[in-house]
Amino acid sequence: MTSSYQQQLDAKVERISAQFAEFNPPSLEVFPSSEQNFRMRAEFRIWHTDNDMFYAMFERDEDNQKKVIRIDEFPIADKNINQLMPVLLAEIKANPLLANRLFEIDFLSTLKGEMLVTLIYHRKLEQDWENTARQLAEKLNIKIIGRSRGQKLVLSEDYVVEELTVFDRQFAYKQIESSFTQPNAEVCKKMLEWACNAAPQSEQDLLELYCGNGNFTLPLSTKFNRVLATELAKSSVYAAQWNIEKNNIHNIQVARLSAEEFTQAYNGEREFRRLQEAEIDMSSYQFDTVFVDPPRAGIDDDTLKLLQRFNRIIYISCNPDTLYENLKILSKTHNVTKFALFDQFPYTHHVESGILLEKI
Repeated sequence: MTSSYQQQLDAKVERISAQFAEFNPPSLEVFPSSEQNFRMRAEFRIWHTDNDMFYAMFERDEDNQKKVIRIDEFPIADKNINQLMPVLLAEIKANPLLANRLFEIDFLSTLKGEMLVTLIYHRKLEQDWENTARQLAEKLNIKIIGRSRGQKLVLSEDYVVEELTVFDRQFAYKQIESSFTQPNAEVCKKMLEWACNAAPQSEQDLLELYCGNGNFTLPLSTKFNRVLATELAKSSVYAAQWNIEKNNIHNIQVARLSAEEFTQAYNGEREFRRLQEAEIDMSSYQFDTVFVDPPRAGIDDDTLKLLQRFNRIIYISCNPDTLYENLKILSKTHNVTKFALFDQFPYTHHVESGILLEKI
């Protein structure tokens, strides 16, 4: 590792270790990132001048004014993104139909090289744009989506399929454009293996809240009799169900519920037609472990009370501050027995954490 990357990683380790010291965790397991080419997603504004256009990002100057930064290469992005960037831009520059009022370009790549590009415009996209964009997609062997206000033109597919290997087993994941996916694929694999190591080999069942597209659900299903996973976003539920079928897994059910709604259903406070339509009999499950990967806002108070009833809680967090607040409650009934830092976002202050809590 270069000294600059090691220094920023060391600073994160020091900060997180100090913040959570009061919970008496074991030694922090640290999972570093590659220093370059680790991001599988990248989004750029397209900046137009009188006789040119280029990829751009913005930063604030000393007077807090936005400053345009020209981007000709993006070393933290996947190699395939970097290779495509100049080729794609040259093709767009050479065709006024593609260049006219182009506002933004987003890239979504996979480890095996599949590429989805979204071209976002400040104008309505007509049939001639679609015909030209199809030719470009075929020429560059990529998938293209065109967007403008009120429009989304999918020329072939609106997703890529990522393949992640976890303990010698390969899992395929549909990753839909504009839906959440882990941006650092190699660190994601480390997170999946850590979560599987934290889980017991159990004859009982796993409850998962905030399952997304089934990122953790698929490998964790190998450790339990059955899995009941919950997710509210329809696109993520659809992707999770596709991933379950694609990977030929038969012990997972997905309920389209928020964590708050699941808590109400589990406590018998409300009945949900969505559970009946999915033929989910919650009373048939015997949970001993719960896995949570909540949004940055953390977990609501009622759901925290629900978690306290389980023997084991595996908690993946993208926000140390809300994790810290949640642990103030969870530590009343559980001890922290595993503690990990995953450097999903090098060169930023962001930290992804993993905690295993076991009932006192």
